Amino acid sequence: MPYITVTALSHPGLVRDHNEDSLAVGPWTLCGTMTENPQTLGFPLGNPLVVAVADGIGGQPGGEVASGLVVRQLAAIGASLDGEQAVHDALNACNHAVYAAAERDPELTTMGTTVAGVVLLGKELVVFNVGDSRVLDVSRGREDGALRQVSVDDSPPPAPGRRTTSIVTQALGGALRFSAVTPHVSTLPLVGGERFLVCSDGLTDPVPEDTLNELLTAHDSGRAVFELWKAAIDAGGPDNITLALISVVDDE
Repeated sequence: MPYITVTALSHPGLVRDHNEDSLAVGPWTLCGTMTENPQTLGFPLGNPLVVAVADGIGGQPGGEVASGLVVRQLAAIGASLDGEQAVHDALNACNHAVYAAAERDPELTTMGTTVAGVVLLGKELVVFNVGDSRVLDVSRGREDGALRQVSVDDSPPPAPGRRTTSIVTQALGGALRFSAVTPHVSTLPLVGGERFLVCSDGLTDPVPEDTLNELLTAHDSGRAVFELWKAAIDAGGPDNITLALISVVDDE
């Protein structure tokens, strides 16, 4: 019977003084803190399972509050996320919740967060994001041998000579007045043996795609997550690093 493993890690990096990333894996959440080692959880394939990473917007107040609020809300309703419309509605509800929390506490005005993730169903995978956190198809055996980004970055093109940009064009919360979002939500078929990586830009900004691909080709599960984290640290660890590696295991 096919099942799912999710191996995750969250770390502040080497530059930021605290972690504004948060993570949801099914009902389990990790908010604004640090894991010393990759943690692996297993789930049966069938009922909706949400895996999400939220990256609080740096330079604005309450990033960890916003990201934690979003992943807790997604974890609480994850079992009901049975398709694209349900995910779309959930992300809009999260956006309202971030603005409502900021309105109740003036110290949290303009707090905001990105979010990216997947909902694994029996035979489908619903991919979603708002902002520039990413979902990557990292399955082995792809004909082109490359990773495939299946989320959509909400960011402008990087400046000439640069590989990345820190600017986001939409987020959950993040403004003085309520601003609606247009979540990116899509559905892919799900088969045994596939792997997906959900991560904040603390991994993908400092670590080039070919390095990610090389490490994911060479390693599985906890070792893969550790080596990805180490690559971001070796590149200076300029931002919070949160990642979840999802494997669909067909044990037949």
